[in-house]
Amino acid sequence: MSRPTTTIKLLIVDDHPVVRDGLSSMFAREPEFEVIGQAADGAEAVRLAETLQPDVILMDLRMPGMDGVSATKELAERGSNARVLVLTTYDTDSHVLPAIEAGATGYLLKDAPRDELLRAVQATARGEAVLAPSAAALLMSRVRSSTPRTPNSTPGPLSQRELEVLQLVAAGATNREAATKLFITEATIKSHMLNIYTKLGVSDRAAAVTEAFNRGLLIPKQR
Repeated sequence: MSRPTTTIKLLIVDDHPVVRDGLSSMFAREPEFEVIGQAADGAEAVRLAETLQPDVILMDLRMPGMDGVSATKELAERGSNARVLVLTTYDTDSHVLPAIEAGATGYLLKDAPRDELLRAVQATARGEAVLAPSAAALLMSRVRSSTPRTPNSTPGPLSQRELEVLQLVAAGATNREAATKLFITEATIKSHMLNIYTKLGVSDRAAAVTEAFNRGLLIPKQR
């Protein structure tokens, strides 16, 4: 089978050779992906990212030398166009929050099903926020505890519907899934997302989610 005209170029970063080889073999079997490099630590990942220009970096967190969070931050500071999808076994707040704050587009656990991982990389390449349910819950919990609200307080520049859309996006929903849950069309979701980008001064889904959390706009809806 020939590869598509445009493939997603992957850099796989993990200190365990077996994990790197396993992931490489899995993605190599899929025509829409191309594994262009492997790195055993964060410093090597940064060097290879500059040389190889991957679209997505699958980044482990705990590695000798430069860890995944430090590497993600370094890539952001260097203006790398690669999007980082953290792939780890850890889902505590001491791991999730620093990774997202460092600039990771997504956060997924290594026990994720194969198809979910493939979809996550595709979404990451498009700039969509991808969060494991446990990671999304931690972010929501932090916002809930750190942002007091009164019954009459306003949520900020976003409308109630835009907030609902962004909450679903932050939880990892695609446009189609969000449309289904809100009983509206996918085109309407896209329109809401464009409005959200404009209001928050951002250009993609990941940045919108990050900015909304920074402003304390993403508050779990009271039942």
